[in-house]
Amino acid sequence: MSNPLRSAWAEPRPPSPPRRVWRDWALLAVVVVAALLEGTLRADLPVRVLGIILTVGLAPTLLWRRTHPFAVVAVAFGTSALVDVGLLIADAPAPDMVSMVYFLILPYALFRWGSGREAPLGLAIILTAATIGLFVGWTGFGDLIGGLAVLATSMVLGVSARTQHGARQRRLEQAKSEERVLIARELHDTVAHHVSAIAIQAQAGRALAASQPGAPLEALRVIEAEASRTLAEMRAMVRVLRNKESADYAPQSGVADLERLAGQPTGPRVDVALPDDLGALSPAVDAAVFRIAQEAVTNARRHARNATRVDVRVIGNGTTVHLVVRDDGDPVRAGAPEPGYGVTGMVERAALLGGTCVAGPSGERGWVVDATLPRGIVT
Repeated sequence: MSNPLRSAWAEPRPPSPPRRVWRDWALLAVVVVAALLEGTLRADLPVRVLGIILTVGLAPTLLWRRTHPFAVVAVAFGTSALVDVGLLIADAPAPDMVSMVYFLILPYALFRWGSGREAPLGLAIILTAATIGLFVGWTGFGDLIGGLAVLATSMVLGVSARTQHGARQRRLEQAKSEERVLIARELHDTVAHHVSAIAIQAQAGRALAASQPGAPLEALRVIEAEASRTLAEMRAMVRVLRNKESADYAPQSGVADLERLAGQPTGPRVDVALPDDLGALSPAVDAAVFRIAQEAVTNARRHARNATRVDVRVIGNGTTVHLVVRDDGDPVRAGAPEPGYGVTGMVERAALLGGTCVAGPSGERGWVVDATLPRGIVT
């Protein structure tokens, strides 16, 4: 088996398939009602009772199509094949229930949610059942070609949905990875500063030891404090750094630079409100507040419809710093859209530093980004 085939065969199921939701129960109800109505009202329906039992009895497989895609294909198409064999032996006509069209959802689910092994095995079961069905209810080559085309379309749609979802997940992971690298770059400056302070204090303590006996003790106290802070920053760096990309160690912006966000000549006005005395923040948290605010303002300028103002508010207390960025754009319709890569980066940055970040429609107008970060890094 060549490498591509071996890789496809070994491909696992997509992680975390959605569980049953109300739409699945609604779909099941529609199928059951349609089957009962068809079985009752169609005058030309052959083997009426068998058709109703088969259609209604296999409809619950729809509820497990994402979590057990191969099993439901095996049950539904396997049962259908066995029934067709019995009809072939008895020389009886096929049920020909139109409401059994829901079977096409199962091949889609197999190729969307099944593993690399399950897809070809399930396809073999489907083709076997389809072949037996042809002998029971042959209606001509036109229907054969049309049926195969519809079946193939269902499978292709499943593969397409799987591929698009996988590509999006990879882009999200890339956005998270880039955010981790950016945090590590910012932390580098802080660690370098602390190490330099340790070296300077050690040199000063040694130089003054002869003339000022108390100087080494004072230097050791400073070194101990700097070493503790350095250790915390290093732990944070190890936790967030996830790839080997070379880093650019340029100085990073912080809360004090938020006023720069108000200087754009175009787009909605940006108002920045900072507390008079925010106090000292961890450099990584300081940089994170600026980056989250910058991304939120950029998103508002790009996507907020008819927005005239963007408010940036920073509030601090003894343990946390709270950032809120809100625009006054048009109300966002119910059902928040899937977050973009910028929002993913903001949430990832806040989470890695021990905080939270939530972005979504505001209660009245526009969009709001609400982030809460610890004043120091959580290690």
